[in-house]
Parts: sequence; structure tokens; C-alpha cells
Amino acid sequence: MTLLPTVAIVGRPNVGKSTLFNRLTRSRDALVADQPGLTRDRHYGRARFEGVPYLVVDTGGFEPVARDGILLQMARQTLQAVDEADRVIFLTDGRAGLTPGDRAIAQTLRSRGKEVTLAVNKVEGMPGAVVTAEFHELGLGEPIAVSSAHGEGISRLMESTLAGFGPEPEPQPQADQDDVPRIAIVGRPNVGKSTLVNQLLGEERVIAFDQPGTTRDSIAVDFDRNGKRYVLIDTAGLRRRGKVFEAVEKFSVFKTMQAIEEANVVVLTLDAQQDISDQDAHIAGYVVNAGRAVVLAVNKWDGLDPHRRDMVKSDLARKLGFLDFATPLFLSALKGTGVGGLLPAVDGAYAAAMAKLSTPKLTRVLHAAVTQHQPPKAGPFRPKLRYAHQGGHNPPIVVVHGSAVAHVPESYRRYLENTFRNAFELRGTPLRVEFRQGHNPFADRKPKPLTEAEENRLRRQRRRGRKLFGKR
Repeated sequence: MTLLPTVAIVGRPNVGKSTLFNRLTRSRDALVADQPGLTRDRHYGRARFEGVPYLVVDTGGFEPVARDGILLQMARQTLQAVDEADRVIFLTDGRAGLTPGDRAIAQTLRSRGKEVTLAVNKVEGMPGAVVTAEFHELGLGEPIAVSSAHGEGISRLMESTLAGFGPEPEPQPQADQDDVPRIAIVGRPNVGKSTLVNQLLGEERVIAFDQPGTTRDSIAVDFDRNGKRYVLIDTAGLRRRGKVFEAVEKFSVFKTMQAIEEANVVVLTLDAQQDISDQDAHIAGYVVNAGRAVVLAVNKWDGLDPHRRDMVKSDLARKLGFLDFATPLFLSALKGTGVGGLLPAVDGAYAAAMAKLSTPKLTRVLHAAVTQHQPPKAGPFRPKLRYAHQGGHNPPIVVVHGSAVAHVPESYRRYLENTFRNAFELRGTPLRVEFRQGHNPFADRKPKPLTEAEENRLRRQRRRGRKLFGKR
């Protein structure tokens, strides 16, 4: 299999790297806002230019002189992207001009020995030759004037960047994309989601920092384990709506919700050193309403005394009782203890979410459930449930056909959901039951006109009735 060329976009904060990434990938995958330091982790996307497929990597604002804190973590992520890349686009800001930060980045890139294309961004409405003149000082070749927002100069930029790479067919995936489980790691801020992602991948793929809100975008990572492919999605922490003020954080919440909708399995991460909050229950409720399979990862389990552990398990049963179908795992993402059981639990939940349920067995289970506990009457009528079949997966949907099903109460629906889940041993996934009113075969049939003999007989019967009971 031919490896795709990889192009990394690097530069100072707020020079338009994410805008260029979205332009090249023809997507809106990377968060974009007029705020420096928005992107922090590496973000990969697939792109194509004149028949040449390639991978493009968006990076955080690069400050080579950073010595500690989140800026140092961002710089490490950028350097790792540069080392992995075949070509580098060094993006600068034409409106801000050449800065000491640009000079420091240029020096770092030269020391890495990578082939660099220098691009001067935000030049819309400005003379390109004049704007790029001072950037010749960096000694990285001819600067190319571009506008990531408007698409100006992008073709020339990619022609220079991908010089030497001929058109090649894109490699076929080793497995059907529909068969690759998408796993979203969600939870409140600072519960250890990024640390758990890095522990599963065996590398510092995303920034894990002891500060709430470190992750702002949803980062999807493809990886293999024991010959099986997965897509792992690290998401931003979800806070209560009343505590979300910044526009960037609102976009982060939206991206997290989108990641949940697109996932097959959600790993709901909890902090064992803190009480299970209403926000944890709110996130869990959203996941269940989305119909996603769930694995509970209770993090920071190491170092807890037996009394505290018993309290956490009691809180799980009391506050998250509606997740009784989910497998709870007690682990330490930092030390790796208990993490080995996560992917097997995910595999089980994914298999349950995608399970195929046979119609004969579903109908037998339905009849047994009705025999044991009939639906309550609705006035003089009792709903009759006749047969069931599968109506979908992820989550599994069971469609029950019968009469007067509009009067089946919600409590009986939950009874059937639990019955079907237990009968088919669907561990880790919610299950939905939908009711369909049976069709009346005589509803659309028009009565035949009466013959003359039938009309005479009907008149005689009416006269006889009036004689017996009198006129009314």
C-alpha cells in the first residue's frame, strides 16, 4: 500500500492555519475563530490537489521559545507533526508583517531539515509582491501570497508544496468504514479524557494538562489494536449550560455533541475523586437519548480507600441507574491500571449495538412477555401485541405490531425494552421499542350496493321492528 504524502501547517497563533486546513480539506472540521491559541492538538484531514491525494495536519500556534505550561505542550505537538510530515507549509500573517516569532519558527524548521513552503496569508486586497518582500529575509525560498479565507493563491501554494508527488490512486481501506467502531470519549472537564486517549494510543497524541478546558476541538485518531481498526475521538469537556460563556466554548460543546451523534460507542468518563454530579447524569442522558452504546470509565480509581470506592459504586447505582445496561470499568488513565479492559468492553457494546435480531425469536419473546404481564387496559379495550421484528441498529430498534398500541403506557414500553435486552443479552447498548398499529383489511373496502330483494327484506325487517317496539 502506497503511503500518502503528509503536509503539516505550522505558524504563529492566529495566522489562519485552521482556515487553510478547512480550505484544503473542503470541510469545517477545524474550529475557526478570531482568537489566538484556539487549536492545540494535531488535527488530521484528507485532501486532494489535481489528482494527488495527501494528508494535511493542522497544528496549534507554534512558539518555539515556550518553556512550560500549555504553550510547551502545544510546541511539542507541532514539532511531532513536523517530524512526521513530508512537506511543511510555514504560514505567516501578511498584515502583521515579519515578527521575531516568525524568525524563531524559521530557524527551528531549518534545523529539522524539512522541505518548507513559505506562505504569507491574509493578503486579500493588498499587492502581493509588496506584502511578501520582507519575508525573503527568512531564507526559505520564494514567499507565496495567499488568502486562506478567500482561496486566493491556494493553487500555486499546493503546486509548490506537492512538487514531485505524482497523481496516484488513493489506497483502499483495509476494512469497510461501516465496520470500524467510532469511540467518543466524553465527560466533564478535567476528568482525564485526553490522558485516557493517550494511554490507549501509547503516545502523547493529544495534550493532557491539569487544567479544565485544555481540549477545545474534537480530535479523531485512527489506530489498530490486535489487528482491528478503531477511530478514537477525544472531545472537549461538557460543562453546565449556565457556565458556558465564550463563543469558542459553545462551538466546542457543539463539536462534542456532534461527535456523540456520529459515534458508535461512547465512553462516559467519570472522576472517582469527585462526587457524581447532575452534569454527569445530564451528559449520560444525552448519550442515551442519542441511542449510543455506553461504557462507563470511572477514572482516578487508584489511591482511593475502600470506603470511598463503596461510596462511588453506590452513587453510580443511585444517580446513573438508567445506565444499568452499561459496563462500568474502574481504572487509572494516568497509570494504565484497568485500561486493558476498555477495548474489550467497547467491542462488546459495539457488537450489541449492531446485533441482528431474528423475527421469530423476537415474536416468541414478545408473546412470553405479554403472557407474563399483559399491557393495561385503555378503557374497555386492552392493546393486543401480535408480532415483532427489527427496525434498525445502533441502537437496536424493535418494532411491535398490534392493535390499540397508541394506548400502551411508557412503563410497559420500558418493560418490553428490558425484556428484549435480557433475552438477546445486549450488554452496553440501549434498545428502543416502537409500536405500529395493525392495518384493518376492511378499512378501505366500500360496501356493495344492495340488490332489490335485499332492500325489500331490509324494509320488511324495519316495519316488523316498528310494530314490536313502536316508533322512536
